[in-house]
Amino acid sequence: MIIDYKNKELTQKYQLMAQTIIPRPIAWIVTQNRDGLINIAPFSYFMGLSSEPATMVVSIGHKSDGSQKDTLKNLRQTKKCTICMVDETHLEAMHFSSKELNAATSEADEFNIKTQNIVDNFPPMVEGVPSAFFCELYQEIDLKGSKTIPIIVEIKEQYIAENILSDKENITLDYEPLARVGKSYALLGKKIVPPTIK
Repeated sequence: MIIDYKNKELTQKYQLMAQTIIPRPIAWIVTQNRDGLINIAPFSYFMGLSSEPATMVVSIGHKSDGSQKDTLKNLRQTKKCTICMVDETHLEAMHFSSKELNAATSEADEFNIKTQNIVDNFPPMVEGVPSAFFCELYQEIDLKGSKTIPIIVEIKEQYIAENILSDKENITLDYEPLARVGKSYALLGKKIVPPTIK
């Protein structure tokens, strides 16, 4: 079967991509507005982009009424965000935080998501996450004719929980991050070690 995307509605294209480009890591993005109000929102159109400069890309859509999402608005104002990786213990809070709220309401308060400040001049991270990236806005990408805005952020610092470090000297991590698979979430499960290339 060959599917011609030009004959598909936006929702159909999204469903096709979301079910085949898998698994997608979840960026649980914490931003603050100029007044310091915390916004926490999950995004699954997200990926590492480059190691030099150390960058990631996340695609941000709009609210149902067509207005800017608070994450995008805050990033444009402050140029900073904290991206938290999500494990199973945070599944429920992360899922609930995807609910569209009024810009004056913080997900941290609405869903009792505890945060902690550990890096100066960056938004807080969600308490208890396995890892978090403290990032600055690097570049916006203009997708002609799209309401989705890919944002490139540069990693300035990274937090790693002590309990996921299996080898401190070589900074080897061992944890089960959550991923998005279609409309569901999943853990990566079985790891496969590739054969040695001779």
